[in-house]
Amino acid sequence: MRKLFIAAVAALTLSAGAAQASGGAYVPELKDVNWSFEGFFGQYDQKQLRRGFQIYNEVCSACHSLRLVAYRNLSALGFTEDEIKEIAAEKEIRLPHGDAGALLNDDGEFFTREAKPSDKFVSPFPNDAAAIDANGALPPDLSLVAKSRLGGPEYLYSFLTGYMDEVPEEVMHQKGFILNEDKNFNVYFPGYYTSMPPQMMDELVEYEDGTEATAAQHAEDIVAFLNWAAEPELDERKSLGLKVMLFLLVLTAMLYALKRKIWADVKH
Repeated sequence: MRKLFIAAVAALTLSAGAAQASGGAYVPELKDVNWSFEGFFGQYDQKQLRRGFQIYNEVCSACHSLRLVAYRNLSALGFTEDEIKEIAAEKEIRLPHGDAGALLNDDGEFFTREAKPSDKFVSPFPNDAAAIDANGALPPDLSLVAKSRLGGPEYLYSFLTGYMDEVPEEVMHQKGFILNEDKNFNVYFPGYYTSMPPQMMDELVEYEDGTEATAAQHAEDIVAFLNWAAEPELDERKSLGLKVMLFLLVLTAMLYALKRKIWADVKH
């Protein structure tokens, strides 16, 4: 089903690219990546998910929240209970205290506690206003971004690797296009300009498993992690589907054998 969806997206992008000659928006074809979780038998690569989490934790979490994922969910990536406790304890959660609105202690500081495995990922900003003030725009929550964007992981990968120093002629000559030197040009982003500067670069992080830290590898790993965040049940769903298919196959064979047995003595 995902393959059909991606094929449809590719067809749409090709059509849009062709349409730019007649005044439509230029949209290049999404980059194709052979994800381990694609196809009926596809499964998440746990090592890749851990690398993706490392990128999120060390880079993306400075601006982007992951509000629908709990720290304890990291056990699916192979983290032990003690490791998860340690990861969660690096973050602090602000707490209300005393009467309504009394959120500060005697020193004028917020009451806080260490995050626990049962907590959702702590947001980098106390509220949306603070996030906008720090970034110039509201960084989207990444919990469901892999499912909410048309093209899914292919779009995310294309976006992360789609920044350009120079505007392509196909865009430059497009009717209504206006240069914006205050923002960052990305050929895959709607409207072409985004407040987020390019993030994927060689040796962005030092991988714990020794994987070569290229920009393309970083992009693949963080997208795989974000797809897991949006579809953590993917492996179990596919495993259950395979079991159901095997059951139906065996049941069909048994019913066919039973039918042959019942009708064996019937004269034609």
